[in-house]
Amino acid sequence: MKSIEVVAGIIEDNHKIFATQRGYGEFKGAWEFPGGKIEPGESREQALARELKEELTIDVSVGDYLCSVNHDYPNFHLLMHCFFCKIIGGKPTLLEHESAKWLGFQDFRSVEWLPADLSVIDILEKQFSTSNR
Repeated sequence: MKSIEVVAGIIEDNHKIFATQRGYGEFKGAWEFPGGKIEPGESREQALARELKEELTIDVSVGDYLCSVNHDYPNFHLLMHCFFCKIIGGKPTLLEHESAKWLGFQDFRSVEWLPADLSVIDILEKQFSTSNR
């Protein structure tokens, strides 16, 4: 089975997180945290900043590492590294996604997440319920 390693941004603003809806491919219409593949020679943080610039035309400061998720999809294995991010320049413009939303803690499960991203939501719910995030 093919293995894919990616990074994903948990973009935060005012106690909300930014969710994007896939506009293409096998999982079109499902919700995810934006990000993408790590290029050779890039750190995870560099890859995330580049991917968010390419997908959403935003500059971010990549913050704390949250988690890494392993998930087996039918045709590939995914390893996704997740980091908190803050927008430091630009406004999100959807170049690859169908839609996007800012979700507060109470709204985390109001969209249909991809399975790997749903694992991240489980972790975020625990963090948000026990911290000031």
